[in-house]
Amino acid sequence: MESYKKEFIDFMADCGVLKFGTFTLKSGRISPFFMNAGGYDNGRQLRRLGEFYAKAIHDRYGDDFDVLFGPAYKGIPLAVVTAEAFYDLYGKEVRYCSDRKEEKDHGADKGSFLGTKLKDGDRVIMIEDVTTSGKSMEETVPKVRNAADVEIVGLMVSLDRAEKGKGENSALEEVAQTYGFPTGAIVSMPEVVEYLSKEGRLSPEMIEQIRAYYRQYGAINNPLR
Repeated sequence: MESYKKEFIDFMADCGVLKFGTFTLKSGRISPFFMNAGGYDNGRQLRRLGEFYAKAIHDRYGDDFDVLFGPAYKGIPLAVVTAEAFYDLYGKEVRYCSDRKEEKDHGADKGSFLGTKLKDGDRVIMIEDVTTSGKSMEETVPKVRNAADVEIVGLMVSLDRAEKGKGENSALEEVAQTYGFPTGAIVSMPEVVEYLSKEGRLSPEMIEQIRAYYRQYGAINNPLR
């Protein structure tokens, strides 16, 4: 496992963004873990978060892209801090763009988007916190593709929960199949469990709860299933 992945797992846990216990998800599933990217709440954390995203994007997609698109609302700061980090780490200046939940009908920046204006020929990377159902992509992919003749290079999320979406595949795999672009994550939950187990930071009881959860809800290629 790459060093930045290990550092990111420690980072999520130390920031209290990744928690273990009993949590009821929007889907109604009772999960033994929960990730809330809204827990990053200060400049130091956000700067490091942007660096982790930038490293994962560079590792997965390289630097042949023009725009980072972050769906509202959580995707907005993610796109901003990652664009900054990408410049700092790789010297590549990329633009950022986000959609608005409510279209602005006045002022110089009226319209449906924040940040840069999408242009024909732009290569775009979508950036999110976590994808559990692909719902946000249903809303934002058409917006991006209707705004200009762009190419969506791929999607990057922080954590792949690696559980079933609408079928047997994970939500990330379903996004790739539905929209025709690759997907990636800084880390997957199986990687998190493997690393924290080796570090002695997960009890045997919690490991078994996670495995039991994945036996029921794990995506078909999840090694914990």
